[in-house]
Amino acid sequence: MPEHIAIVEDEASIAQNYRDALRREGFRVSLFADRPSASAAFARELPGLAIIDIGLGDEAEGGFELCRQLRGHCPDLPIVFLTARDSELDVISGLRLGADEYLTKDISQAVLLARIHALLRRVRALREPERSEDILECGPLALNVERMTASWRGAALEFTVTEFWIVHALARRPGQVKKRQQLMDAAGVVQDDATITSHIKRIRRKFQALDDDFKAIETAYGIGYRWSGL
Repeated sequence: MPEHIAIVEDEASIAQNYRDALRREGFRVSLFADRPSASAAFARELPGLAIIDIGLGDEAEGGFELCRQLRGHCPDLPIVFLTARDSELDVISGLRLGADEYLTKDISQAVLLARIHALLRRVRALREPERSEDILECGPLALNVERMTASWRGAALEFTVTEFWIVHALARRPGQVKKRQQLMDAAGVVQDDATITSHIKRIRRKFQALDDDFKAIETAYGIGYRWSGL
């Protein structure tokens, strides 16, 4: 049965463009123009993945509220914000609410589809037994490449797909400086340097929430970042 994707977007033409692209990929797609109709539908049946705009009709932050509701009911549901709002505050708010990805509407359909497929692969992989050959260990860090899960000193880290691949690119070559473009390539994203810097800040905060002394991600000023190797 085709994977079900829900799009919550109040601009009909934009929603229809996304729907058509996803249907061509073989997905089953439902459209919702506001938070109440989406909430009611999700109470009856959860989709396999939700794509949400922030501003929904008269609710300037209706998407944030919907994400909070969804994450409370289903911790494993892949949630993607797709919005025109690109401030760092909005990005941080969306990710803190539990979204797996925060993308802006200038992203190409090809990249959007790649991110969706990556998220759904992770969900499928989580249902499979863990295999030792999928684990990358670097000191206290453990990354499961197939499941796209991470832990630090045995405690789980909740990374978005982009954050996971950035950490993976750094940790698999301890001591080697990775340029920002190399980190973008590893994560499969097209972003400016400032956005990569924001990702690094959020990644560091997630490690520091578990370990006040975390300093493994070092800045190579003017170049990029390295994993110190502890």
